[in-house]
Amino acid sequence: MTNFTPREIVSELDRYIIGQNDAKRAVAVALRNRWRRQQVENADLRDEIVPKNIIMIGPTGVGKTEIARRLAKLAQAPFIKVEASKFTEVGYVGRDVESMVRDLLELAIIMVKEEEAKHQHVKAEANAEEKLLDLLLPGDADNSPDKQEKHQHTRDKLRKLLRMGELDDRFVELETESSSMPTMNILTPQGGEDLGMNMKEMFGNLFPKKTKRKRIKVSEAREILNQQEAEKLVDMEKVTTLARERTEQSGIIFIDEIDKIASREGMSGPEVSREGVQRDILPIVEGSTINTKHGPVKTDHVLFIAAGAFHVSKPSDLIPELQGRFPIRVELDSLGEEEFYRILTEPKNALTRQYKALLETEKIDLEFTEESIREIALMAKTVNDRTENIGARRLHTIMEKLLEELSFDAPELTDNKVVIDAEEVRRRLSDISKDEDLSRYIL
Repeated sequence: MTNFTPREIVSELDRYIIGQNDAKRAVAVALRNRWRRQQVENADLRDEIVPKNIIMIGPTGVGKTEIARRLAKLAQAPFIKVEASKFTEVGYVGRDVESMVRDLLELAIIMVKEEEAKHQHVKAEANAEEKLLDLLLPGDADNSPDKQEKHQHTRDKLRKLLRMGELDDRFVELETESSSMPTMNILTPQGGEDLGMNMKEMFGNLFPKKTKRKRIKVSEAREILNQQEAEKLVDMEKVTTLARERTEQSGIIFIDEIDKIASREGMSGPEVSREGVQRDILPIVEGSTINTKHGPVKTDHVLFIAAGAFHVSKPSDLIPELQGRFPIRVELDSLGEEEFYRILTEPKNALTRQYKALLETEKIDLEFTEESIREIALMAKTVNDRTENIGARRLHTIMEKLLEELSFDAPELTDNKVVIDAEEVRRRLSDISKDEDLSRYIL
């Protein structure tokens, strides 16, 4: 795991997410604690140290999901985001809660497989080069010494040209595998996602593999052969073992919309099912062994980060046992005009930069004045106050409406410089933002 200090983690998150310092500090400490646990020398004590799961509470569009997503990139750990509302209690039609662990393992296998393939890339490239030379210069049936020497001499010349890129535009015929197995969907009972996959694999092995010849450029053939050779060199048994270990030791599961499965007091009907989902999630968060097609996976040291708006329910509406498994609670702040202004200007992926880059492809230099950005921020706050508060997502709808005409006309414009000022923002959007009914539907 990458050895970042909490301060470095917060600093990295600051590049993409504005404000929410409490949440950033909480996840930074949680991530650092995972590294600390792995440095503990006493193995028995190390196994007893469990991750401190986090629950993030705050309105929609304030950065809950973004914090978790950026954290996973920093950790370089298997990370999966699931919606709590997609799961149903055992016995009902819907996704089984254990599938989140299976999906996390599948993701870890892909990660480890890619890493192992990179480790083998030198050998894979050498093998791919030999195969490519075989395609460019097929062998001769005549095995006489003179013929063999001449063949080797020509092959060495071709190898030199191939490495210089002189043969990249030449065409070769490459044989690729294509399965003759028909496409099919297998309906499985609740919790039987793995069964469906295993049946597909079994049927896939019953059908013979077909090969087809494709005429492609040498540059493309080299990439295909590199990939094929790297896959042959990867030990899948080792990959699966490493992926299981990585899932158990550094996996992160982000459970979004956890407030949707919180049951309100004195309610009946669907509330019973919601509580059932919580009871199904509980053993996974507490630590249990989940059976997967790649072997059992323990969830004792998987970090769980939950998030929810809790505008109808509250965290105390979750069953007490589940509340107890999320000891760290962080409240995220609502976003105001100043935060919107900073979101539009400071992050590396700021919306103004995104639109500028998009229109540069049409040879248009788009520029926003300071006042125009202030006006957009004020408008986003006003519309959020009057209608539903959807946080920073409101900026997307406003920017899209503001630049709708320019985006449409961009390919035909002769004037390459476009400046968006405060007057232009007001001209395009003030009427909509003032009319509550209009803004509700358009912005």
